[in-house]
Amino acid sequence: MPARKVTAKPARTVDDYIASAPKDRRVALTTLRQTIKAAAPKATEIVSYGMAGFKQGGERVAYFAYWKTHTALYGTSREFIDAHAAELKPYVQSKGTLQFPAGKPLPYGLVTKIVKARVAEIEKAR
Repeated sequence: MPARKVTAKPARTVDDYIASAPKDRRVALTTLRQTIKAAAPKATEIVSYGMAGFKQGGERVAYFAYWKTHTALYGTSREFIDAHAAELKPYVQSKGTLQFPAGKPLPYGLVTKIVKARVAEIEKAR
């Protein structure tokens, strides 16, 4: 089981969530937030399950969370994972979750692909 993140009190907004992160992680989390917003401009921000996230039309687009040893992106579909196995190979994966090591640059281009694919899945399902 991964190391739990440490927060003083539950965040109510994504701003609160990012502010609760260690200082050395805030810039990466802010850029991750902006990357997701740009890839899913119709999505709205939420905080749920103690994580920052985005929903569109009531459907989950993506969630992200910081942990002691990594930043996690939740919501990657099995179809995306299967179609991009080689590109995702460097990252720890489990049930739609990708773990990006703390202290290394986040793969924002990959995040954009993931989020756009998820938005397309949501729109196709309608």
